[in-house]
Amino acid sequence: MSDRSQAIAAFLAQAGWGAATRTHLAGDASDRRYERLRLGAATAVLMDNPPGGTDDPAAFVAMARHLRGLGLSAPEVLHADLTRGLILLEDLGDDLYARLLANDPSREIELYSVAVDALLHLQASPAPPGLPDLTARDWATAAGFALDWYAFAATGARPDPVAFQASLGAALQTHADGPRVLILRDFHAENLLWLPGRAGLARAGVLDFQLGQMGQPAYDLVSLLQDARRDVALATETAMLARFAGQAGDSAAAYAVLGTQRALRILGIFARLALVAGKPGYLPMIPRVWGQLQRNLTHPALADVRAVCDRLLPEPTPDVLTRIARQCPPSPSR
Repeated sequence: MSDRSQAIAAFLAQAGWGAATRTHLAGDASDRRYERLRLGAATAVLMDNPPGGTDDPAAFVAMARHLRGLGLSAPEVLHADLTRGLILLEDLGDDLYARLLANDPSREIELYSVAVDALLHLQASPAPPGLPDLTARDWATAAGFALDWYAFAATGARPDPVAFQASLGAALQTHADGPRVLILRDFHAENLLWLPGRAGLARAGVLDFQLGQMGQPAYDLVSLLQDARRDVALATETAMLARFAGQAGDSAAAYAVLGTQRALRILGIFARLALVAGKPGYLPMIPRVWGQLQRNLTHPALADVRAVCDRLLPEPTPDVLTRIARQCPPSPSR
């Protein structure tokens, strides 16, 4: 038994779940791993977040408690060893938005309406103190993943970022640099669970929020409606934009600019996951993200950014994606 396995066994025994059966649950783009535990009729979820990674388990616990304090359905933390990166969580079930909508797309408006209302409630409430608050220049730099990883993987060269960061930074500063709210950053259908046994906003279970920070209101809305993993119907996007704007008053320009920043960063993240982490399964999602990027770039506020992107970023044709896939290491690395 490895040292990590021994640590997990000791943690579960201390929490009273040492005799539970354990079933692997799907992981994500991070180093975290999840298991469902069963002990008689009771269930729980083990989050294994090894020390030394980019995600802080203490931030997860703090944000979970904040969200629950607002009446939102983050999982309850049942037991935690933050030093070892082990957290025992309430099991909120398997009804992910993405799974339910794959089986019944007609429910999209119903489910997304609750998610948007939960988002509005979150943003109307005071945020925890001390969260990161990036500048427009910082957001533009973060989008540089598109050059550092996607363009590099596609062409073998990393373009000069000066014009890219200047144009995107200017668009962000002009159209998306107002008063900050708490954003969760990965607010989308694979991180939302439908909980019909609960009432109101609590019907939307919220997962994967430890990277919460201060940001612009439309950022999480973009995460929801411009989903890298699934297509959202145009009618749903239009209705949710109106629902959100009716209370938050955010502009179409801010939505397009933040959508551009997010799409650019995701292009780079997916390419990096393939090249460094040996996860080519993210590559088939790149054309969807590219399409979202191109749609955002049609907004007049992004004319300068579009010119730079057209010059520096190649379209993800089948040949380009094959070229990236061939560079993946033979086995995942950590």
